[in-house]
Amino acid sequence: MKRIAVIFGGVSSEYEVSLQSASAVLAHLDKEQWEAIAIGITQKGEWYQYLGTLKGIQEDRWWQQKENLIPALLSTDRQVHGLLLFQNQRIETLWLDAVFPVLHGKNGEDGTLQGLVELAGIPLIGCQTLASALCMDKARAHQLAAASGIETARSIVLSCKKEIPIVKAQLLQLKFPLFVKPVRSGSSFGISRISHEDQLEEALYVAFEHDREVIVEEAINGFEVGCAIMEDQGELIAGEVDEIELTQGFFDYTEKYHLISSSIHCPARLPETERKRIQETAKQLFRLLDCRGFARVDLFYTPEGKIVFNEINTIPGFTAHSRFPSMMRAIGFSLEAVLTHLIREGLR
Repeated sequence: MKRIAVIFGGVSSEYEVSLQSASAVLAHLDKEQWEAIAIGITQKGEWYQYLGTLKGIQEDRWWQQKENLIPALLSTDRQVHGLLLFQNQRIETLWLDAVFPVLHGKNGEDGTLQGLVELAGIPLIGCQTLASALCMDKARAHQLAAASGIETARSIVLSCKKEIPIVKAQLLQLKFPLFVKPVRSGSSFGISRISHEDQLEEALYVAFEHDREVIVEEAINGFEVGCAIMEDQGELIAGEVDEIELTQGFFDYTEKYHLISSSIHCPARLPETERKRIQETAKQLFRLLDCRGFARVDLFYTPEGKIVFNEINTIPGFTAHSRFPSMMRAIGFSLEAVLTHLIREGLR
């Protein structure tokens, strides 16, 4: 059996989302093929091998169960090829065949952890360092997409708070409504949708709480669609396209994880020819940003039939109701089958 480290938690505003995704991954791994090693990172940045139940992770009690914790570190020594475990006043090693990061946002999805795993010489399930960093960076990902002829929202980037009074006049040349976003953040943390000039400054300061750079974008007249992509020995498998139907506001953190006033349609309520166009655009973006293994590509579809790039999630949610598993289920892949495919691809 191959030993797969599933890493969860992390020093991120998306810590709680990671717990739910990792619980689903651990629950659906084929135990006849893979030996799962659960590695939790606390919000303080402490690493542990976790030996307890899934319920402890789901309820965020795992880090309190001292009897189920072994302090651990990922060794950068390629001869170790795995973990250093600190127990019984000894340092022990644990070989890993692959690492499956199930973290969202900063310090997990942005290339930091991926770089550590690559340095350790351990096979990584999913996107590598470059793609993870690029896709987390909305501004630079958009610049690459635009340079390749893929449409993006008109936008302006601020590199620090001091620029707010300097570029305010330039910002007001954009067409309202506007989205104000941290350049590197996920799950819609720090994002505001504003309709008037007097909302701009507050939204900028909120976004700067989450990152050192902020992007201000014109809202796209249309609706959001997404496409799950899995790699298969150099070829790409596109999941079914989904569609987000909003009744108010935008697809913020609450709506993403509770669907209070929004709905997700899979397949999207579009003709098959248009869904195929979206799939091909998603594949193009996957290749353009050097993605590996899997990712979810988010786009907008306008009333005129234009496809506009939004972002790529290199570690999308893996809960039973998450969009990535739903899109793959629509083309015949159960969550168990998806995880087995991703691990085999990473090991290959």
